[in-house]
Amino acid sequence: MESAFATSERSADALSLTGRQWLFRDADERQVLALAQRYGLPDILARILSARGVGLEETEQFLNPSLKATLPDPSHLLDMDAAAERVAGAIMSGERIAIFGDYDVDGATSSALLARYLRALSADPILYIPDRMKEGYGPNSAALLALKERGATLVITVDCGTLAFEPLQVAHEAGLDVIVIDHHAGEAQLPNAYGVVNPNRLDETSLHRQLAAVGVAFLLIVAINRKLRSIGREVPDPKQWLDLVALGTVCDVVPLIGVNRALVAQGLKVMALRGNLGLRTVLDMAAVSEKPGVYHAGFVIGPRINAGGRVGKSDLGVRLLVTEDEAEALMLARELDQYNAERKSIEAAVLEQAMAQAEAADTSASFLMVAGAGWHPGVIGIVAGRLKERFHKPAAVIAIDGGIGKASARSVSGVDIGAAVIAARQAGILSAGGGHAMAAGFTVEETKIPALKEFFASRLRLPEGETHAARRLFIDGAISVGGATAEFAEQLERLGPFGQGNPQVRLVIQNAVNLKPEWTTSGEHLKTLLIDRLSNARLSAIAFRAANTKLGDALMVTRGKGISIAGQLRLSEWNGKPQVSLHIEDIAI
Repeated sequence: MESAFATSERSADALSLTGRQWLFRDADERQVLALAQRYGLPDILARILSARGVGLEETEQFLNPSLKATLPDPSHLLDMDAAAERVAGAIMSGERIAIFGDYDVDGATSSALLARYLRALSADPILYIPDRMKEGYGPNSAALLALKERGATLVITVDCGTLAFEPLQVAHEAGLDVIVIDHHAGEAQLPNAYGVVNPNRLDETSLHRQLAAVGVAFLLIVAINRKLRSIGREVPDPKQWLDLVALGTVCDVVPLIGVNRALVAQGLKVMALRGNLGLRTVLDMAAVSEKPGVYHAGFVIGPRINAGGRVGKSDLGVRLLVTEDEAEALMLARELDQYNAERKSIEAAVLEQAMAQAEAADTSASFLMVAGAGWHPGVIGIVAGRLKERFHKPAAVIAIDGGIGKASARSVSGVDIGAAVIAARQAGILSAGGGHAMAAGFTVEETKIPALKEFFASRLRLPEGETHAARRLFIDGAISVGGATAEFAEQLERLGPFGQGNPQVRLVIQNAVNLKPEWTTSGEHLKTLLIDRLSNARLSAIAFRAANTKLGDALMVTRGKGISIAGQLRLSEWNGKPQVSLHIEDIAI
C-alpha cells in the first residue's frame, strides 16, 4: 500500500484552483508508534487517530464503540424517572397514549421508536404528526385537545414541546398529561407538563447535551423497561430498534461522539439486518445492496423520510417506519420517492435565488440571512445547510408569505444559533422560534427582518480563527491512485461512523491525470477518471453539485493534465464485488 502521510500540519505544496488552502493535520510521531503497537494498527490509522486527538486510552472505545461503555443511566436526566413511571403506569392500566412528533427524520424516528415499543407491550398508541404548512412546528392546542377527544389521557411529544407554553397549558387545564421528550434549547421557564426530559434544559447538568431526540427517546424506553421489570412485567429488548436511533441521530447532524457514536455504530449493524420493513423497502427501491452506512442513512433514506414533511404529507415517514404490511410499505415508499423528486426540483430553484443573494452579501459579516417571497418553507432548511457549507458561517433562509417569514437556520461549530433565536424571540423580534446549537427555526414579521439582522449581528460571532475557515481544507494524508484500493478503503472504514465531530477521512490523490471529466445526465454533477502516470492504475471520481462552481470549471479545464485532487474515498459494491471511488472536494496543480 502506498502512502506518504505528512507528519505536521502544513500547507500542501500545490495551488488550489478554487482558492483554498490545504493543511495536513498534525500527528505526534511517538503517539502514532504507541497506537500502532498497542492496538496492532496500520500506520495510516494510527496517524489519523493521533491527528484527530484520539488518545491512547480512548482508542479502544473509538474503534469499537459500545453502548455498555457509553450509555448513561437514564435517571441522570431531570424528570426521567417521573416520566418513565407515568408511562409504565399508563401501559399497565391500559390508558390510551398518543405520540406527538415532529415532521423531520429525528421526529419521525423518535415517534416510530416509541410506537414500536408500545405496540410490543400491547399498548397501541395514537400517532400524530402536524401538517408543516397548516399547523407549523410543535404542539398546538387544537391538536392536543383533539387527541384527548380520541381518548388519549397521556401525550408524549418527541423532538418538540420544550417551548410550547400555551398549548401545554391548554392541555393541562383540559386534564391531559403531557410528557416532553426533546433536545432543543430551553428557557428558564418550563411548560406546564407532567415532565420535561431534555438534556438541553437550562437547569440540566447532563453531560449528554449532544443527544438527538431519538437518543433521548431511547433512554426513556430503557427507563420504562426498568420500571416494568421491577413489577414483574416482561419487556422487549430496545436494541432491536437501534436502526431507527441511528437514522435519526445521523440525519439530525448531531456530533457522532460519545454515546451518539455508539448508538449509530450499533444501529447500523441492526439496519444491515434489514428487519424494519419500511427501511428495507426504501433501500431496495434505491438499489442499495451493500451494507448500509452513514452515507445511506443521511443521503438515501433520510431525504425520502423527510420528503413527506417537507412537500407532501407529514405523517408518511413515520407510517413507513412502523408498518408491517408489505403492500403499504411499497405504496408509502413510492409516494415518498415522488415527493423527494419534487422536493429536489423546488430546492434547486430556491437554492439558486438564495445563493445569488448570499454571493452579493457583505463578505465581512459573521452570518448570512437571505429571504424570498414564495419560497417553499419545506426546503429552506436544506438551503440553509447548503449556504452554511459553501460560506462556512451561520445561515438563515426566510420564506415570506403574506408579510410573515418562516425561517430555518443552520450553524457552524462554536456558534449557538438556537440560543440566538430564543434571545430574539424573548426580545420581541420574533413571533416564535427555537432550536439547538447547530439548527433552529423561527417566525418573523417581514417588517422586522432588518431588526433581526442587527440583533444577530450583535450576538453571532465566529470563533477565533474561523473567519477564513471556508478557504481551509484539512487533509488527513496523501496517496497515489494505485494506493486507493478497496482494501485501503476498508481499513479507513474502521474509523467510522463518520459525521459531525468525526468527519470523513480526506485524502489527496497525487500525480493523477484527469483523463475524462464529463457532466452527468442531470448536468449537476461532474465525473471523471483518474489515472496514475506510472502504474496506469485507475480511479473513478465524482464532484457533486459542481455545476456553476469553481471546482467544476477547474476539473473541465484540466482535462488530460496532471493534478492533485482532494476528496473522500467511498466503498460500495457492484455485482457483489467491492468498488472504490473518490468524492472530489478540491483540485490543485
